[in-house]
Amino acid sequence: MEHELLSLIITGIICFLVGYLLAKSAIGNMVQQERKDATQQSRKVILWEVNEKIAPILPGFPYHYKDLVFIGKGIDYLVFDGLSEGRLKKIIFLELKSGNSQLNLNEKQIKECIRNNRIWYEVLRISL
Repeated sequence: MEHELLSLIITGIICFLVGYLLAKSAIGNMVQQERKDATQQSRKVILWEVNEKIAPILPGFPYHYKDLVFIGKGIDYLVFDGLSEGRLKKIIFLELKSGNSQLNLNEKQIKECIRNNRIWYEVLRISL
C-alpha cells in the first residue's frame, strides 16, 4: 500500500513537472511571438513616419514642399498652395494614407468640420 502511494505521488510529481515544462515552453513561445509582432508593428509605424516626411520631395507629389507645414496629429500637412510663389490659391488640410488604410475617428471629425465650414482664423495677442 505504501509502495502504491509512493508510486502515485511520484507519478503525480512527474506529471506536474511535465505539464509545467510544457506550459512554460508554450508561454515562452507566445511571448516570443508577441515580441516579434510588436517589433514588426513598430518598424511599420517608423517606416510610415519616414514616408510621411519624404513624400513631399518625391516626384509626382502635387504640392511644392515649401508650401507645406507638417502637423502630424489629426492631419499630416497644412498646405498653403502657391504661397511660395507669392500667390496663395488655396489652403488644404492634407492627410497621407497608404493602401486601404482608413481615416481614424479624429481625422473624420476634422474632415467634417472642414466640410461644414466650421473653420476660423484668429489672432491671439499675448503680452509677456
